[in-house]
Amino acid sequence: MEALHSTGPANSPTVTDAQFAVLEEELGKGPTAHGFEDERWTLVRVQTVIRRRLRLTLTVPTVWRLLKRHDWSWQAPTRRALERDEHAVELWKKEVWPRVKASRRRPGHGSSSRTRPVSP
Repeated sequence: MEALHSTGPANSPTVTDAQFAVLEEELGKGPTAHGFEDERWTLVRVQTVIRRRLRLTLTVPTVWRLLKRHDWSWQAPTRRALERDEHAVELWKKEVWPRVKASRRRPGHGSSSRTRPVSP
C-alpha cells in the first residue's frame, strides 16, 4: 500500500530554491563564463548550465516555466551597432528622411491605366 501513495503532481518543480539560487549565481556570471561565444542567454544555454551545474535534465519548455516562475523575463537585445553615430542619425532624420518620405506622385491628373496615358 505504501508504494501506491502519490509522490505529488507530475509538474511539480524539480529545482529547489537552493538549487535555483545556485543557478541565479551562475547566470549572473554571464554566458562567456560558461564557454559560450557571446553575451546572449538562450533557453538552450540555460538548459546546458542546469545540466552541467545542477546535474538535472530539463526540457526547454520546463526551463522557460522555471525562469518564469521565478520572475525572470524575456529580454530583447538592443540591435544597435557599437559604432552608431547618434548625431549622424539625427541629422539624417531631419534632412534626408523628409525628402525620401515625400510622395512619388507626379503633379497633375493621372490615369488609372498603366498602358494608356490620360486622354486630353
